[in-house]
Amino acid sequence: MQWIMVVPLKALARAKSRLSDTAADGLRPGLALAFAQDTVAAALACPEVAGVAVVTGDALAGRELAALGARIVPDEPGGGLNAALRHAATAVRTTHPHTPLAALNADLPALRPLELARVLTAAAEFPRAFLTDAAGIGTTLLAASPGHELLPAFGTDSRARHRASGATELLLTAVDSVRQDVDTGADLRAALALGAGPRTAVAAQRLKAA
Repeated sequence: MQWIMVVPLKALARAKSRLSDTAADGLRPGLALAFAQDTVAAALACPEVAGVAVVTGDALAGRELAALGARIVPDEPGGGLNAALRHAATAVRTTHPHTPLAALNADLPALRPLELARVLTAAAEFPRAFLTDAAGIGTTLLAASPGHELLPAFGTDSRARHRASGATELLLTAVDSVRQDVDTGADLRAALALGAGPRTAVAAQRLKAA
């Protein structure tokens, strides 16, 4: 079973505000774009992935991610993360009604295609399933098999909210790259230690030089 990944990305100018202790205002948009580029490139290289749809209202991000092979879905609702995911899921299911969908965070710069494949293979056993983040509080991936709605509940305590919604938590080991999202400077250091993608590595070098 091959999946279509739905990746939400907010406007780069507003992205990654919690990295303010690590990166200046002028550097954070470039970091956010690098994270998304490495995430999308790794997802497209995963053997279980048929395609990636990025939902964003940012023109620069849209151009750069389309160049990697992603489909760009305009963030027409403009109502936040869950509204963007619902909109993108509807757009994808309009053309691919029988394809499994998975929402994937855009800030997984150390993502490894084979680890993502393990997660998706496990998720295929359930109507809806999710993977918690490295902190054990949030969610980095939410999957819905054919015939089931995604029903995203991202945000504060999304692990508990997705569990309460009936999604099955995937209790997998050795998938650290799929769990390690980046919100803080400590998260970025952890992602770099795992082995971040090339664009994030370059952006991190610029950060050190700044």
